[in-house]
Amino acid sequence: MAEFAAEQSEGSAEPSLKRVMGPGLLLLFVVGDILGTGIYALTGKVAGYVGGAVWVPFVVAFLIALITGFSYLELVTKYPDAAGAALYTHKAFRIQFLTFMVAFAVLSSGLTSASTGARAFAANFAEAFHLDLGAGIGITAVAVAFMVLVSVVNLRGVSESLWANVVLTCVEVSGLLIVVGIGLWALGFGDGDFGRVTDFDTGDRTALGGVIVATTLSFYAMVGFEDSVNMAEECKEPSRIFPRILIAGLLITGVFYVLVSITSVALVPVGELGAGDTPLLRVVEIGAPAFPTRIFAFITMFALANTALINMMMAGRLLYGMARQGVVPRALGRVHRRRRTPWVAIVFTALLAIGLITFVGAVPELGGTTALLLLAVFTVVNVVVLVLRRDPVPHNHFRTPTILPVAGALACGFLVTPFTDRNPEQYAIAAVLLGVGVVLWAVTHPALLRRLRPVGR
Repeated sequence: MAEFAAEQSEGSAEPSLKRVMGPGLLLLFVVGDILGTGIYALTGKVAGYVGGAVWVPFVVAFLIALITGFSYLELVTKYPDAAGAALYTHKAFRIQFLTFMVAFAVLSSGLTSASTGARAFAANFAEAFHLDLGAGIGITAVAVAFMVLVSVVNLRGVSESLWANVVLTCVEVSGLLIVVGIGLWALGFGDGDFGRVTDFDTGDRTALGGVIVATTLSFYAMVGFEDSVNMAEECKEPSRIFPRILIAGLLITGVFYVLVSITSVALVPVGELGAGDTPLLRVVEIGAPAFPTRIFAFITMFALANTALINMMMAGRLLYGMARQGVVPRALGRVHRRRRTPWVAIVFTALLAIGLITFVGAVPELGGTTALLLLAVFTVVNVVVLVLRRDPVPHNHFRTPTILPVAGALACGFLVTPFTDRNPEQYAIAAVLLGVGVVLWAVTHPALLRRLRPVGR
């Protein structure tokens, strides 16, 4: 961190990001990011792979995420700068192309998720207000307007973005508490069939095979904690607060996923649960017919909004951090002197997201593709922890037991392979996205060669 600050004072005299995140805001950021689109949309699809035992792949995904979370903790407390996985990869291997591709993989997953979340927000907005926007221009226009609003909030300042996240997180958590409360009511009065939660229905697959393929999808619901490390430069005392907050956030969200998935299959037959895109809304309709479903539709809409907001915050900070490290053009690292936000990176990522909303629309297999990209990144991060053990730093930091990054690298690496019976379309989408990254690297590489300077030397 000292060397980074020195670069700022000796170089361009750019203002630094504003440190406003204490433990409470950081915890809400982590919880809000993980409890986003995944839990509101994926429960039924995961149940389609394993039947009533839908909680099992969520638990497996949680354990893998927790192991990888420990690796992130060692790295973020050791190097409390923005840019996350890309920064750690750069420090470990000093290979600009590899660093760029890791950054682009994380960026692609965030932008695609945010853009798809914006379109889903537009669809839920139309449904909540009974608007006939159609499936084309109307939905796209609302989604683009929503993305512009998110970007304006992001540009205005990190405090405004974080307080918007606080409100949206409280709303989406209230929705999950409603579902859990309905489940407890059903358990007490015998209205649910909780015997379903131990039933495995994996079709032609073995029970293990069904759990593995379901885990590759449910892992999408557990990602999000990695976004928080990109906010390290806006945290107060990141090396001190990150360990307990990140672990607490993962534990809280893991409990929510298990309780919500058990409630869902106890109240709604598996086939019916996986039939639509709003499984939790169906749970509310069956478990509490008197509850006004429009309110829950609004809650779902706000959960999607929170996912988009957090992903766009992450994307801007990632580009800012890598620009400051010289891996992408340094213009992307400019900070607004009054607002103290990385305004060039925010505008750039907003334009990319609007392009995805306008020209790509809803991408099939998005959840699985996003998980695929991030699992590949997590594999690299778990290896990087071990490589950077040879790079001491002058301050105290968290140190994870060596067995955890080894286990994390093996588990995440396995879930990337075709042996998990992953849909081939996910590999095709990931290949196209990474191919765009290769092209961008080829375009920017000559200019970068003239400007790059090694990190930490």
